[in-house]
Amino acid sequence: MKCLRIYATSDGESHFDEIELPTTKRPVHPDAVPFDVTASYLASRVRFTHIPTGMREVAWHTVPEPVLTVRLDGSVEYETSDGEVRHVQAGSFVLVEDTHGKGHLSRHSPEAQTVIWISLPNGLDLPPA
Repeated sequence: MKCLRIYATSDGESHFDEIELPTTKRPVHPDAVPFDVTASYLASRVRFTHIPTGMREVAWHTVPEPVLTVRLDGSVEYETSDGEVRHVQAGSFVLVEDTHGKGHLSRHSPEAQTVIWISLPNGLDLPPA
């Protein structure tokens, strides 16, 4: 399973990357048919965010901790400090890890949006086995 990632290098510049989340086929409850499931990752907080209609561009910013954002509706265009731009549709998730440096720009679609923010203190590093 692929995940878009925004991260910062030691010089403070932000970039995109795509990471592969390993999955295994397994049931999620005893009577379920097996399907692809990732490992469990440590999350410290979940927030539900409503971005109002007309909120277009958010200035350069970083995140205080690694956050997995899950876009339920609307869309966003992210720009990293190296000039690359990616468009993210509803139903997508992005790991945002640029906790230092210049950060990234967010350009939101005109309609209101709902986004779930899941704080991941260790990012998507696999827990010890």
